[in-house]
Amino acid sequence: MTTAEQTALLLDVMLDLEVELDRRVMRMREVLELEEGSVIRMTRSAGENIDIIVGGSLVGFGEIVIIEDTMGVRITDFNIEE
Repeated sequence: MTTAEQTALLLDVMLDLEVELDRRVMRMREVLELEEGSVIRMTRSAGENIDIIVGGSLVGFGEIVIIEDTMGVRITDFNIEE
């Protein structure tokens, strides 16, 4: 079996993709006061660099973008060894 054939077998494998936008420490009281529609303010903003993690390994970098009313990540560097 060629390398391309071996790789093709893995193309539909599901992986966890993590993009951590921010972390925040909150008091238990604040967490208990949260309800649907609550907004937790973060310190990061559009344009800031973030890490992209797949399966616990750093695979790339991106930047926070706002498109209309949705926050997303624009990939700026993505390194997966083949």
